[in-house]
Amino acid sequence: MKTTSLLLEPGFRNLYLGSAVSAFGAQVGYVALPLLAVTTLHAGAGQVGLLSALATISVLVVGLPAGAWIDRMRKKPLMIVADLVRAVLLASVPVAAWLGGLTMEHLYAVAALTGVGTLFFDVAAQSLVPRLVGRERLTEANSLLVGTNAAMDISGRSFAGVLVGAAGAPAAVLLNAAGYLCSAVFLRGVPAVETPPALGPRPKLATQIGEGVGFVLGHAMLRPIVLQGAMTNLGFPLYSVLLPVLVVSQLGYPEWVLGLYLAVGGVGTLAGSATAHHVGARLGRGRAVWIVSLITTPASLLVPLLNGGAWIWVSAAAWFALTYRTGLNNVLLVSFRQRVTPDEMLGRVNATMRLILMGAVGVGGLLAGLIGELWGVRAALWAGALFMSLSWVPIYFSPLRAER
Repeated sequence: MKTTSLLLEPGFRNLYLGSAVSAFGAQVGYVALPLLAVTTLHAGAGQVGLLSALATISVLVVGLPAGAWIDRMRKKPLMIVADLVRAVLLASVPVAAWLGGLTMEHLYAVAALTGVGTLFFDVAAQSLVPRLVGRERLTEANSLLVGTNAAMDISGRSFAGVLVGAAGAPAAVLLNAAGYLCSAVFLRGVPAVETPPALGPRPKLATQIGEGVGFVLGHAMLRPIVLQGAMTNLGFPLYSVLLPVLVVSQLGYPEWVLGLYLAVGGVGTLAGSATAHHVGARLGRGRAVWIVSLITTPASLLVPLLNGGAWIWVSAAAWFALTYRTGLNNVLLVSFRQRVTPDEMLGRVNATMRLILMGAVGVGGLLAGLIGELWGVRAALWAGALFMSLSWVPIYFSPLRAER
């Protein structure tokens, strides 16, 4: 079966297009929001770290209940509402900036609330894909979705640097909001593949939450996936959150250099997702995850060498290697998780995984800000190198090590 065959099916194609335009806008915002804080509000390392953390730390508050709620609801309408809410929230940022009333507190609130919207959208999407394409085509579907998101990393982050320089950060944030609106329009074309929620009494919310957590933590293969992902997601923010401070404020590079550096990561993720199926077929999915992670471990120690001259490109090459690993892992491990989880538990299992993985991103952002304030930006990068260089160990010491 050809990889492009799913794009010929209108249902998946609309989900794919909605995901693509939403991801493009989100990657523009990923660069624009911290640059807006740095250039307009003169935010320091601690404030930028908190802003990044709030985009994901909200998962710790609503993550587990969200999974149980999503299992009780139809996914498509929920995703459309999440898109519309995020569009309104983000549109408020450029309006406030142009009226001269933007504050860090406003940015903090928008980051936290859009994080909640993203949680509901992503968990619902991951729970909808198996019903839409069937479990036998999950790797194909996830390769397309992850690969496209990586392409949006490349184009969105690169474009953000150019757009911020040409039109200002508020215009870039407005483009992020427009991406969510376009996503909602495309999602309307996704067919109704779910049955309406059952009527009558339901189990208690706490009981359903416990079932999802117990399934993840009690599964011999999902447990090491969670640990490996948490270590990786702690490491990446320690690398990336303070890059605007280091690259633009301390090293004096223009904004487009930061966008280009981050776009290299998008190329790496795209390459990893594009080759995941072939590497997994040759080595076995579990073996591919830990072998590729081990091979790319030296790159973890090169990223913190980011500096002037040629060192910025050495660091960018290492960033490519690490994001290649991430693209490969995302396709293989997400597909495996969807494959072993019953339909009626997909929302809870995906939300539990999201809670741990995105919670780790939020904690990493907070750590980045704290370490940056106490010991400097480069110390945060070396802390990220520690987590990334050890992230292959949980898979190696698990049944996934030999999984084919």
